[in-house]
Amino acid sequence: MPAPHTDLAVATAWRLPVRGAALERWIAGKGAALNDRSRRFVRTLAPQMDRCIMLWLLLFLSAAATRMVLSRAAIHDLGDWAQIALPYGLAALAPAAAYRMAMRAFPPRVLHTQPDYRLARYGRWRQINPMDARNHPVFGPFGFMASLLLGMLLNIPVRSFEFLVAVPAINHHAPAWAITIFHMMTLDLVIMNFLYAVCFVMALRSIPLFPRMLLLTWMVDIVLQLAIAQRVAASPGLPDAVGIALEQLLHGNITKVLISATIWLPYLLLSERVNVTYRSRIPA
Repeated sequence: MPAPHTDLAVATAWRLPVRGAALERWIAGKGAALNDRSRRFVRTLAPQMDRCIMLWLLLFLSAAATRMVLSRAAIHDLGDWAQIALPYGLAALAPAAAYRMAMRAFPPRVLHTQPDYRLARYGRWRQINPMDARNHPVFGPFGFMASLLLGMLLNIPVRSFEFLVAVPAINHHAPAWAITIFHMMTLDLVIMNFLYAVCFVMALRSIPLFPRMLLLTWMVDIVLQLAIAQRVAASPGLPDAVGIALEQLLHGNITKVLISATIWLPYLLLSERVNVTYRSRIPA
């Protein structure tokens, strides 16, 4: 008569493959459901972008107007108002203009050529025809790519409202160091909102240069933070408390960029979806 523990071992060995197969089916089902939701999200997002732009302009300009009204800047004439309103207007229009320009520059259903030189060389890949890539099951900005799309889009309002909260409205009556901070931070906001909006459209339209554009945007972001720190530090009369607060803000911005790059660079290099969609290649 076999020992009881032998029966238990046989029963356990029989159940493990069953449970493993059930787990694989569960994971596959969850993955398929996530993929379906991401496809619905992306296909719903594109037609709603006009409404999103109008809502963005309304919210940002309303918040900027409130910031101007509550500002302690000396206002003597229309020119003093214009010196504050113009930077806010540029910050509001930058992402909207970038979206419009990029949508026209990258029309849908157009096959774009791949770059001559590959930067992403890690892994073993086989080049395929762009039409075969478009017909591949994993082609398109879906799955985890939809999360990156959403992250780039949300970065614009988050960064903009952080700017409104952290940087006071300034005109030429303020000290030189305050004017430098206002102008440099506005320049940073305008450039980065523009670039992230372009990246969003390139990812949405499956443009081959998107991964490089996003890498370039991260690099520009870091360079701008360093340039702001250097330019403001050279301003005469900068209070120590303001310098410390600005240093913490810029350090936080750089940290966020590095965290984003650390999370997304491996995915952009190794993901089959990214390689099929933006590089027209599949695993060898």
